[in-house]
Amino acid sequence: MKKVRVSLICALAASVLATACCNKEGEAAAATGDSTQAEIAALDMKPVAERTNMGAKIFVTPQPALMIGTYDENGNPDVMMAAWGGQCDNNQVCFRLSPHRTTTNLRATKEFTLSYATQRDVAESDYFGTVSANDVPDKIAQTGFTVTKSQNINAPIIDQYPLTMECRVVEIIEREGDGCFVIGEVVNTIADPSILTDGRIDLDKLQPIVFDASMPSYRSVGGVVGGAWDAGKKFIK
Repeated sequence: MKKVRVSLICALAASVLATACCNKEGEAAAATGDSTQAEIAALDMKPVAERTNMGAKIFVTPQPALMIGTYDENGNPDVMMAAWGGQCDNNQVCFRLSPHRTTTNLRATKEFTLSYATQRDVAESDYFGTVSANDVPDKIAQTGFTVTKSQNINAPIIDQYPLTMECRVVEIIEREGDGCFVIGEVVNTIADPSILTDGRIDLDKLQPIVFDASMPSYRSVGGVVGGAWDAGKKFIK
């Protein structure tokens, strides 16, 4: 079962929307990820007509700007941004984390909240992904953001994020010297009424941002371009 789950998470990290994105790590990856033409030639990759070979460079998009909220063993809140994660079952989320304060907190408390960075809080969310609580223990307060303790789990709700999933850790799969994979179960989702339409979460109102690792930058989510399980019906005979 564990091998199956590892494969599942690896596939997830390579196919969906964490080393969750502390932005400094993202910058380093962007700086070192570009293959030179000499490296491409050394790999003996055959060219494709009218296309540019870029070497063994992964480009998976969009990547979410997930905000993971935790408490440490003394009840101090923390939040960090993660990009390598997504849904991996009906009520489960998965993400990869390198060594962070959040990683330590998850091992200790086994509970966390998961929110989305939005267009309204780009600067604050980016700060949470850039600065470590190991260096700035009160980094949440530094932005003026506030916290409410969840009534369902031992984890902080960041008041300024309008959508929050309350989660319990199902499994942590350790990667020796390189962080871990985390599988979490969503036990409850809370939403500000301002982002709902007919009782459903409305992305036009939530205005989540996504992480563009290629540039690197944050981007907005666009409008509806077609109906799911509907747009392709014209090809069904």
